[in-house]
Amino acid sequence: MKKIGGYVFVLIGLAVLVFSVQSLKQYLKFLSFLNGIQNNYLMIAGVALVIVGIVLLMGRGSGRQAEEVPIYRGKNIVGYRRGR
Repeated sequence: MKKIGGYVFVLIGLAVLVFSVQSLKQYLKFLSFLNGIQNNYLMIAGVALVIVGIVLLMGRGSGRQAEEVPIYRGKNIVGYRRGR
């Protein structure tokens, strides 16, 4: 679930970064609500969102631990090991 959030943050951050480029504003009319914000602030916010997304993507996996499987010697259990 964290990976999906990471991808969302990265995509939104990249969209904000692209919109902060002055020459591209004329093509991105659907993001017109960002016109009132200075380009520097948009760039900082975009970079921050991309960094948060990358941190979420680089984090540990799903957090699921491996199941423990018994080790038998004859009929007796002598220990446990982690399964796959």
